Amino acid sequence: MTLAILGAGPAGVGAAFQAARRKLGRVVVFEQRDSPGGNAGSFDIAGIRVDYGSHRLHPTCDPRVLADLKALLGDDLLERPRHGRILLRNRWIGFPLRPLDLALHLPKSFILGAAADVVLKRFAPKPVEESFASVLEAGLGGTVCRDFYFPFARKLWGLDPAELSPVQARRRVSANTPAKMLRKTSGKRFFYYPRRGYGQLFESLCDAAKTQGAEFLFHSRVKAIEHHERRVSRVHHETAESSGSLDCQLVLSTLPINHLVRCLNPPQLILDAAGRMLFRGMILIYLVLEQDRFSEFDAHYFPEEDIPISRLSEPKNYSATSEPRNRTVLCAELPCDPQSDTWTKTDAELGELVCQSLSVAGIPLRAQPLQVLTRRLAHAYPIYKRGFENDFALLDDWVGGFENLVTFGRQGLFAHDNAHHALHMAYCTVDCLNSAGEFQWDRWRSHRQDFERHVVED
Repeated sequence: MTLAILGAGPAGVGAAFQAARRKLGRVVVFEQRDSPGGNAGSFDIAGIRVDYGSHRLHPTCDPRVLADLKALLGDDLLERPRHGRILLRNRWIGFPLRPLDLALHLPKSFILGAAADVVLKRFAPKPVEESFASVLEAGLGGTVCRDFYFPFARKLWGLDPAELSPVQARRRVSANTPAKMLRKTSGKRFFYYPRRGYGQLFESLCDAAKTQGAEFLFHSRVKAIEHHERRVSRVHHETAESSGSLDCQLVLSTLPINHLVRCLNPPQLILDAAGRMLFRGMILIYLVLEQDRFSEFDAHYFPEEDIPISRLSEPKNYSATSEPRNRTVLCAELPCDPQSDTWTKTDAELGELVCQSLSVAGIPLRAQPLQVLTRRLAHAYPIYKRGFENDFALLDDWVGGFENLVTFGRQGLFAHDNAHHALHMAYCTVDCLNSAGEFQWDRWRSHRQDFERHVVED
């Protein structure tokens, strides 16, 4: 059997590792970038390993996945304390949240407003139609929503909270009631992080899969998928210099589901639904500074809309490295749409935007950056606009009608998931293959129900 895996992000690499380890046949992975990991990968800037934004491996990772990662990375998988902070009403609040820190640093008006909301929400009428806004207001009250979640939502997804589906609140906000928020203040305060950047997780899985015989075709973009009578037969791909095709008996796709269906030459109804599936883009802006550290914090969060960036991370504080001396890199995350004017700004303009943002936040740079570089992610976050469920169901059902094609992973299932969720999906997907290479659809449907319970870990 020849198994084609589309995409070498966390889900694709995880599936390749599992399939190759189980000797399920020839395993071929197509990836348009030059390395594994996708949006969770790593690369070098000024001698420092950096990630595509801020990433952590959470302790809630599936035990089987975590055991494999620990075995592959050994001492390179570090256990690191969480040490971030949130700027709220011009006050810094530690993150993860701590009860004493909240009591000491939150404005009294915020505390009183949030407390009053807990009492008053019992008497609030139920909304006629649910949305992201109504679900969170019912759970947390107006004060927390107006000051934190709603401006952050507008920044991250580019829509008013009332325009977002209630699914966005349930899948993206884990602490969506006071009780859940209180439980999170006593949760685990550490994470796992590889010594050589988050992408080392997927580089290690890729190397292990190759050792077991898997083939990775980098710089290869999937252009079309040939099929007949609802059965896929061939994947067409291209590089900058050439094109080719692969005959295959099974395709596991982690591509964005709207791109996948376009590769299948669907009917117009499906094509129209694919066009309505929206992803939020993000520009990652890297500033190289001539100093050992910018701050003691691994990440700074900016929910309020007067600061355009949503988060600032410092890779050296994730990996605990002290090298190179007198140099560090900051990574600022700027959510925006690929069709916007912001998307086309120069590196210098974007670097200046970050410098201005940090000045407004009260943490200005002490000198101009040595260098500014950017990376653009067109599919950073799925956008759950109200009504998206109907379009996704249409695409999902149509793709599900192919007897040898499976879509999974964060992009493939249009899911707000962490990388450890994507790896869990990968393992479950390959578990559905029996020794004869037959895909067990009943077992897959059970796994899909389990995936619905995934909630993003912040």
